[in-house]
Amino acid sequence: MAIQKEIQKLLPRRKRETHKGDYGKIFILAGSRGMSGACVLAGMAALRSGAGLVTVGIPKSLALPLTKRFVELMTKPLPETKDGALSFGALKPIKTFLKTQNVFAVGPGLSRNPQTSRLIRKLVLASAKSMVIDADGLNAFQGETSLFCKLKTPAVLTPHPGEFIRLFHGASLRNEKERLQRARDIARKFKVILVLKGSKTVVASPQGNVYINITGNPGMATAGSGDVLLGVIAALLGQGLKPFDAACAGVYVHGLAGDIAVKKVGEVSLVAGDIVENLPRAFRKVLER
Repeated sequence: MAIQKEIQKLLPRRKRETHKGDYGKIFILAGSRGMSGACVLAGMAALRSGAGLVTVGIPKSLALPLTKRFVELMTKPLPETKDGALSFGALKPIKTFLKTQNVFAVGPGLSRNPQTSRLIRKLVLASAKSMVIDADGLNAFQGETSLFCKLKTPAVLTPHPGEFIRLFHGASLRNEKERLQRARDIARKFKVILVLKGSKTVVASPQGNVYINITGNPGMATAGSGDVLLGVIAALLGQGLKPFDAACAGVYVHGLAGDIAVKKVGEVSLVAGDIVENLPRAFRKVLER
């Protein structure tokens, strides 16, 4: 398959003499009380996608339960609000920690708490790291999307259709042609990599390049699937891929993992954890052909 060969060329190979620091230090800001699974899905997806080190920045009350259960993930406990979301007091420790990281991924399960949204905007606008922004990371910019023009580096934005319409004030995305054109327009306008999720996910670059994904299935329309995608793309950025290449390869492999999973559990029963579980098979299928 021609597309699979192109994706294969993008994916990094591991050298024999190597160590974890060669494959990216990923910091994922995610989770809040009641939505702790989001940071786990994103973090484990990043590890399964080849990241060398993954740290999840989470409200401090979530740290101990996660550390006990998911031993491969490192955690950075952070100040929180009374309702268990990240507080604005987390700004300074996060800025300090980010200096040691290669990639900053933000959004899954953070909540729309005003303090958290303010924190997200400050961090995203100040960071020059490779970035992936999803879910509540995007929601923090609702009504202020002009701020994306001030980013120090081209970020990868990964909205689902509802988020896209809410953020960028478009009419409903009525057909494939309209989805493609709107994604390209927003990518150009804000100089970002735009991943418009859905059936045949569209990836658009500021230069007008567009990739339409061919993997994936309706079973992947389930909570947490987008968190997994964020982790995959972040891991590929950490391994040196350019943002547009990381987004295209990440979307392809994420969908392929879902296609492998659906053969085992069916569309009705597929959950996001099944996608994470089958990422190793997806990467092997692409790399070993």
